[in-house]
Amino acid sequence: MIRRPSMRLHAVPAPLGGVRLAALLGAGGCVTKKQLGEVETALARSEQSVLDLKGELDAMTAKNDDTKAALDDTQASLDKAEAELAALEKALAEERERRAQVLADRGALREEVAEMKTALEELEARRKQAEARVAAFRDLVSRFQSLIDAGTLQVRIIDGRMVVVLRNDVLFDSGSADLSEAGRDTLAQVSDVLEQMPDRRFQVEGHTDDKPIQTARYPSNWYLAAARAIHVVDHLVAEGVVPGMLSAAAFADTRPAGSNATEEGRAANRRIEIVVIPDLSELPGNEELGDL
Repeated sequence: MIRRPSMRLHAVPAPLGGVRLAALLGAGGCVTKKQLGEVETALARSEQSVLDLKGELDAMTAKNDDTKAALDDTQASLDKAEAELAALEKALAEERERRAQVLADRGALREEVAEMKTALEELEARRKQAEARVAAFRDLVSRFQSLIDAGTLQVRIIDGRMVVVLRNDVLFDSGSADLSEAGRDTLAQVSDVLEQMPDRRFQVEGHTDDKPIQTARYPSNWYLAAARAIHVVDHLVAEGVVPGMLSAAAFADTRPAGSNATEEGRAANRRIEIVVIPDLSELPGNEELGDL
């Protein structure tokens, strides 16, 4: 707040002429013309002095009013300036908060960009892996194309694995694990292809339908399926396939390819599958697994 200056008002002196006139009259009651003139002159001067003082008082009063108005204007300007300052401080605080949020958002955005870049790199790697698998499948199909065209075998993707499917009626007689002459010829052609893929591993799997078997040689379908898979492996090795490239497994009737309710379905279930074992180093996350 602005301190307002104090005002001092001077007392107006009483007219001296009147006092003097009273004194003269009281002295003898006889006043000469000269004395009367002096008194009147003094009275006029006193009256003029009063008028002058009154004028000064009016001027000072007006000046005081102007000063008060100026002080009021100054106070109003100060109040306005303080309000503007408060508004500016509030705006500054809001701007600081906004900038802090922007910086935080930029940091989060950088993290999101980095995560997105990593995700894109992973997607690109997966795309290349998928392209490699498709190329490998096409290559496998092309290698067996003549046998596929002859109806001897099929090349399929089963559970994400490349599989060469040979029906048992091509390889074996019913209820037997001994290779037929046609089966031997077929496996000779298959071995020629497998020998050209030395960097791959293959699992020969035996499958049957659900019709039970119980003989001295094959007490169950498990024995029959295993014997057929092993005989195929033996013949492939005899044809020149490196033994370390092969393994044998039996699934009996646990993984049917068709319905056992029909003869066609049971025929499809009686089969040998030569599975191309995936290279685990090509699978996504292999590097992470290696670090565990």
